[in-house]
Amino acid sequence: MKFGLVGYSGRMGQEIISVFERAGHTLTFKMDINGEELLELPEVVVDFSQPSALVRTVEFCKSNELPLVIGTTGLKNQHFEMLKELAKKVPVVQSYNFSMGITVLRRILREYASYMQDWDVEIVEIHHRYKKDAPSGTAIKLGEELKRESPKHSLRIGGVPGDHHVFFANDGEVLEFHHRAISRRAFALGALKAAEFVLNAGPRLYDFEEVLFGGRV
Repeated sequence: MKFGLVGYSGRMGQEIISVFERAGHTLTFKMDINGEELLELPEVVVDFSQPSALVRTVEFCKSNELPLVIGTTGLKNQHFEMLKELAKKVPVVQSYNFSMGITVLRRILREYASYMQDWDVEIVEIHHRYKKDAPSGTAIKLGEELKRESPKHSLRIGGVPGDHHVFFANDGEVLEFHHRAISRRAFALGALKAAEFVLNAGPRLYDFEEVLFGGRV
């Protein structure tokens, strides 16, 4: 597979290159704040950069009819409108978190949170000091699975790739769901699954859960 990468010079970008190339795929297009380099037209584009880069990413994918895997955080409504428009022409997989473990956790919460509707619930997320958005997109998505209001607390410390805790408590007990990413490789491996998925998918906007499980329950 020939792949393009937006945000290639960042830490996440370098991890994606390592994982994809180890799997036998070839980087043929790269773009970041310093410019673009096109060696050969890719078969899929992966974007883990900044929201400000999305206009150019969508333009490149649309003009070349290329599928897109996007893990950029901090997207606004106008960015999702751009992705929906692109998804009319090519498959697009969008997620704030390409960790397979987080995706399983979302399904667990969707199934079991209803049994604890009368319990207190709060979410704590921890990320590295360079992460700009708070709460994280992942914390927001986990909260959506609870189907009720849930306070969210954000810590930005050190080099933590990503910790998410969901606490349920009543007067006599505490139940905690906890996911820890021990390296950015977790997200790169998920991005690889998504990139391989879109090569054979039809035009539509997909969630990463659909990549792993074939659809939502």
